[in-house]
Amino acid sequence: MGEQKRKEVGSENKGEFIFGKRNYKFMFIGLAIIVLGFILMSGGGSDDPNVFSEAIFSWRRIRLAPALVLIGFGFQIYAILTRKEDSDPK
Repeated sequence: MGEQKRKEVGSENKGEFIFGKRNYKFMFIGLAIIVLGFILMSGGGSDDPNVFSEAIFSWRRIRLAPALVLIGFGFQIYAILTRKEDSDPK
């Protein structure tokens, strides 16, 4: 009896994604925003170790890039917590 129930539950979800199309769209948008934030954070170093470069403390690297990364993580959390839209309501 217990084995029969397990087989029935496992077989009905076969071939179905965990998240819906909308969720994956938000995940990819969030991932793109996170990658953009890390790209904006990069650079600003100096070729000569004896010369200090002030570019490392630019507004883009200190404020904008971390904010974009946090916004991207917010999109990821929203994508995970949003319910999947069923195309076939029961």
